Amino acid sequence: MGSLFRSEEMTLCQLFLQSEAAYACVSELGELGLVQFRDLNPDVNAFQRKFVNEVRRCDEMERKLRYLEKEIKKDNIPVTDTGENPEAPQPREMIDLEATFEKLENELREVNMNAESLKRNFLELTEVKHILRKTQVFFDESDNAFGDLSASFFRISFVAGVILRERIPAFERMLWRACRGNVFLRQAEIETPLEDPTTGDEVYKSVFIIFFQGDQLKTRVRKICEGFRASLYPCRETPADRREMAMSVMTRIEDLNTVLGQTQDHRHRVLVAAAKNIKSWFIKVRKIKAIYHTLNLFNLDVTQKCLIAECWVPVLDMEAIQLALRRGTERSGSSVPPILNRMDTFEDPPTYNRTNKFTKAFQALVDAYGVANYREVNPAPYAIITFPFLFAVMFGDLGHGLIMFLFALYMVLKEKPLQAKKTDNEIWNIFFGGRYCLLLMGVFSMYTGIIYNDVFSISLNIFGSHWRNDYGKQLLMTHKDLTIDPKDSYLSTPYPVGLDPIWQIASNKIVFLNAFKMKVSIILGVAQMLFGVVLSLWNYRYFNKKLDIYLIFIPQVIFLCFLFLYMVILMFIKWVTYEANAMDDALKPTCAPSILITFINMVLFKPADKVAGCDPYMYGGQAGLQKLLVVVALLCVPWMLLAKPLYIMRNQKKAHLLLNNHVNAVEENGGAAHADLESGVQNAPAAQPPAHKPGSHEEEDPTELFIHSGIHTIEYVLGSVSHTASYLRLWALSLAHAQLSEVLWQMVMRLGLQAEGWLGGIMVFVMFAFWAVLTVSILVLMEGLSAFLHTLRLHWVEFQSKFYSGTGYNFSPFSFEVILDQAANSNDD
Repeated sequence: MGSLFRSEEMTLCQLFLQSEAAYACVSELGELGLVQFRDLNPDVNAFQRKFVNEVRRCDEMERKLRYLEKEIKKDNIPVTDTGENPEAPQPREMIDLEATFEKLENELREVNMNAESLKRNFLELTEVKHILRKTQVFFDESDNAFGDLSASFFRISFVAGVILRERIPAFERMLWRACRGNVFLRQAEIETPLEDPTTGDEVYKSVFIIFFQGDQLKTRVRKICEGFRASLYPCRETPADRREMAMSVMTRIEDLNTVLGQTQDHRHRVLVAAAKNIKSWFIKVRKIKAIYHTLNLFNLDVTQKCLIAECWVPVLDMEAIQLALRRGTERSGSSVPPILNRMDTFEDPPTYNRTNKFTKAFQALVDAYGVANYREVNPAPYAIITFPFLFAVMFGDLGHGLIMFLFALYMVLKEKPLQAKKTDNEIWNIFFGGRYCLLLMGVFSMYTGIIYNDVFSISLNIFGSHWRNDYGKQLLMTHKDLTIDPKDSYLSTPYPVGLDPIWQIASNKIVFLNAFKMKVSIILGVAQMLFGVVLSLWNYRYFNKKLDIYLIFIPQVIFLCFLFLYMVILMFIKWVTYEANAMDDALKPTCAPSILITFINMVLFKPADKVAGCDPYMYGGQAGLQKLLVVVALLCVPWMLLAKPLYIMRNQKKAHLLLNNHVNAVEENGGAAHADLESGVQNAPAAQPPAHKPGSHEEEDPTELFIHSGIHTIEYVLGSVSHTASYLRLWALSLAHAQLSEVLWQMVMRLGLQAEGWLGGIMVFVMFAFWAVLTVSILVLMEGLSAFLHTLRLHWVEFQSKFYSGTGYNFSPFSFEVILDQAANSNDD
């Protein structure tokens, strides 16, 4: 109960561990996840700590595992995830893990190097094969053109090779310019792509052969080929030699294919074996690394045989932590039990609110504003109800709420399979994380949709209208602008649930709904703000701040109740007292005064204006009571502003007077008044210290007291007005949502329903699809996001500002579960 409405009670403990048992004990605490360690070596460099070598070894093992994981993903081998969570291995097992990873890495690197070398040889032989095939045509053409003169008289030489296809145009231009047109180039494309042995990508190449004459051109041609990274291969001059060379190349290609296949099979077997264990290996290594990181936060005693740690722990979990330490000691085989001592401290403990999958989303909404101070009232339990309800007031529509509810229900029912499919889609993760909040928002939206009698801007006439029975179809067809007047149309019996459906076709619907929703918004706003002020009383009582109860809480409640709660009471009086056909004692019709005008006149001490036939007051003695309420509310302002600073200054003067009397007595009597001073100081009232910080009686500067009190008084007084007006956003967004829904129905869906004949069927189908897309995208998603943000603002500013400081810091325990989740998320990114 305490942890739900207030954070867990925490304590600072000192932990003594024998060096041999420290690893096993920290491992057990990591599995438990309930201990937050403090760094006792803040001034020591990370590279100078005791276990830095072990951390480096873990980093090296992680690097090798990442290399294995990369190779596994490259071959599209499925990684086996059994869901196991192995315990952290013992320190002696690190050597075995290191040897296993070293062997796998070396073996895989050797296989990869061999495979790359074989692929490079295979590529070269393949390119030679294509050269021999393509250049045969070139040699035939050369023989036909020059005959025997080509080899004897002209002494023509040639080079043949392969180049990337996209480099051919530039290559040809360079040859022409550098050799001044004294070369003859022929090229042909290789139809099938070739595999790059280094990157594994497919590349397209072309075969070329260059004819030239003289050694000078030969040198120049080779340099150009080298500059364009063209591969040159030897090519025999006689046809017989080229045929023999082609047969030799084909034989070597077949042999290489066999060896490559065996190499790939061996590599695949190694990776498949590694894929079965790589998840558990990652977990083990990360746990070992986390343990040594934590041990680096500890101090060594003088004998170097004991490790000393300081940690924050929840008081309720002390027994579970003791059991975990005992298990760790037994695992390590140590005979010296660990010692866990509670310590006194003036430091603010961390805030720890236990959550589950249902309350986690609401707690996250509160913590996004600021983490609660230690043992401060937690707004999250109240937000479970108020957040979806205020959202629904703005989003009230039975149809739209049903869409949201069904989407959230799907995520809740498919929770485990959806959770197993980890994705880095941030929008989906936000929706899935807040699925239970979304579920309640949908339920409450359906409820307010029933109250508003609004389903996609259509009213449900389930119980029949309780207004005049002659509103028939003929009347509605001839009078499109139907104005409903309660004086002659209302049957004096309300519609059983929600608004009467007749308002949907009334021309004065907006006027009626504005009055209704505006008043409901003010009522809900004042109720929530008053509840927030009452929660501050819970804080004051828990922290034993009696001074704040009398000098802050009471004037705040009086100010809020005498002005704004009174305005709410007037609304209920008006609803209960006045009727459409009400008569006064003289049997004359009466009219109800305006609440807004009445409240303005009340604050300005202005007498109410009398209108013919209307009494400006709702009850006898209203004018005098309202003046009294305003005067008392105004007196609360100096009460909040001056009372606390003056009281604290008075107590400080008393303490100074006692101290001066004591000094004089010591000077006169030589110390005989020491006992009188102690009794006097103990009986003197002191400024309110926090309950969890006993003894912190520091003198405060009077100027700072008045400034601090003035800021809070101005903030509360002006905030009461502005926050009350801020709740009118409930009315504004509800009206906007209803009007957008009605416009979408009238301008889109209605067109499809009005069409007749066979064209009408097609129009209905098309218009429904268009209407459905716009409904989901605009009215559900965009309007839903808008209502969500406004609800968030109402809770953060208007509600939580009355009692919530939000200047604490979260409890961050050493937990393997958290560390592994963070590592998994970083890998996904």
